[in-house]
Amino acid sequence: MLRHEFRPGRLVAGAFFALAGVIYAGGAGGLWETPWFVVIPVVVAGLCLAGATGVVARTIRRRRAPSRNATATEPRTGTNTTP
Repeated sequence: MLRHEFRPGRLVAGAFFALAGVIYAGGAGGLWETPWFVVIPVVVAGLCLAGATGVVARTIRRRRAPSRNATATEPRTGTNTTP
């Protein structure tokens, strides 16, 4: 299995969309009575939390990643072809 980058914002968004699906499924199955507009705040809150989580994760990832300038300033060895 190929490894991929972990994106917690997508995990949070998926969890809230799954919750919205459970709310609608419970209403459709007759387990409880759910007005149609109840899911809107759930989805909006999920998207806001997912965005905030994504920003925090990206900030952490940028701080942990090595700087691009650090590799550019290192001297090269064995590549000097000028006399």
